[in-house]
Parts: sequence; structure tokens; C-alpha cells
Amino acid sequence: MTTLVKAWTGAQQRLKAAGVDSPAIDARLLLEAAVGVTRTEVITDPHREVAPDLQAVLDGYVERRARREPVSRILGRKGFWKLLLTVSPHVLTPRPDTETIVELALKAFPENAAFQMADLGVGSGAMLLAILAERPAARGIGTDVSEEALAVAKDNAANLDLEGRATFLRTDWGAGLPDGAFDLIVSNPPYIRTDEIPTLQPEVKDHEPHLALDGGPDGLKAYRELVPEIFRLLKDDGLFYVEIGHDQSAEVEALFREAGGWDVVTVKDLGDRDRVVTGRKKGLGKAAATR
Repeated sequence: MTTLVKAWTGAQQRLKAAGVDSPAIDARLLLEAAVGVTRTEVITDPHREVAPDLQAVLDGYVERRARREPVSRILGRKGFWKLLLTVSPHVLTPRPDTETIVELALKAFPENAAFQMADLGVGSGAMLLAILAERPAARGIGTDVSEEALAVAKDNAANLDLEGRATFLRTDWGAGLPDGAFDLIVSNPPYIRTDEIPTLQPEVKDHEPHLALDGGPDGLKAYRELVPEIFRLLKDDGLFYVEIGHDQSAEVEALFREAGGWDVVTVKDLGDRDRVVTGRKKGLGKAAATR
């Protein structure tokens, strides 16, 4: 009979042969889910026997991963910030790069701050829920054009006991939301150029919703729509954080500055890549502010 260590090793070898980037980590995650063990148990009790029916479940998971289906799709969940979120084929899989926005927002708003936020294009709810979970006096709304994505976000809010402070609306970006209502707006819009999508890794091009990837011919379509909406929805001096592609800093900064934003800068992620454009809506007395 197979043991935990043998099952893990075998899964690693199969994933490595299939060209998966992180075979050891992915094999361990699939093993834990298939057999119902923790990471600690895999390490401290490596010779525990694995029943044939559970090995069959693992084999099925590994076969799917070898075909480059993401682990998050196979298991239906993904870790983000301090949360474990439900995901589906209808939402973009939350990525560590996007945690940069959460970190920036938490630095800007003290722990007991009461503020209103909006996440435009909320997807799974990752950013909205991660921020609300850390700021108990805050409230927020997430918008999306996808009814299926909103169902996932609502499910995640309920699982995290945040449904009382998080609401959701099916709409195009901020359409229907009131002017000047928000202290903070975050967004991770689609920013991949249309002709680049076929060149992406199979995990992305074959399994992520293209609605959440396709930024139009130059990758900037969503930003042109978002910028005026963000400034309409923000209170004076309100903050925005918007994720960008690694080579889009200058163009996106220019869009926000031209619309009247101030203190517009780009922040890098942990990989030292341009990741977030941030700034404020110019309030009274900011007419001569340095841009």
C-alpha cells in the first residue's frame, strides 16, 4: 500500500514531467486535499498508509494538474492574504501580487477607522473582503458585470461572516453608485492586450475568464472607463489603488493625472515590478497641489 511520502513523491514526479512550475508545492496541496491530511502530518508521519480510494482521488487531481489546470480550480479554493476563498471558473484566481493593494490600503486606514470602500470588478471578493476582515468599522460594496462572479463573492462574504458589511451589485464598474460616497476605491481590471492572451501560460489562457483578462488592443480599455468613474465616486481627498500590468505605469498614471488626480504614483510589488497606481481625488484647496 502507498504511503504519504510515496504518494507525494510520485505526484511530484508526474507534475515535473508535465512541465509544471512548482511540482513539489502543487503535489503537496493536492495530496493534502485528496487524503485529508495537513502539511504537518505529511512531514511528521510520512509513512502513514494511503487507502486505495484516496490514492485514486489524488491520481485524478494530479492528472488534471498535469494538463495544466490550476490547483485552485481543481480544489475550488485559493488562499489570499489571510483568507481562504472559494473560486470558480467564473472568477480570476486571486494572486499574491494583488495583495500589494491590501497592504497599501491597511497602511492608509488605521485599524479602528470607519470608512466606505468600493471594489470595482470585485471577482471573488478577494481585495474587498481582505480589507474588511482587517478593518471592523469599515463597510464596502463590490461590483461586477458577471452574475456568476458575484455569486462567488457573496458566498465568500458569508463564509467569512462579512455579509453584514459587504454588499454586492451587478453593474458596469461604478454605474448606479452615488457620487462622492467612498473614501477608498480599489480595482484589478483586465489589462492584458488582446493579442497577448494566446501567448499566456495554459493555466491562465485556458482556465481564467477572458472577461477578467482582456484589456483591449492596448491593454488600457478598462482604465479609460474606470478613471472618470473613480473620481466621480470618491469623496474629496479619497484614495484609489488600481492594479496595472508591469509595463503600464506611465500610461495609467497619465490617465489619472489628466483627470485631476493628485499624488499619483506607482508602487512596486514584492517582485520589484510596477504593480499598483495610487493617488487621490483632488479636494478643495488642492488646486495647486503637486502632481
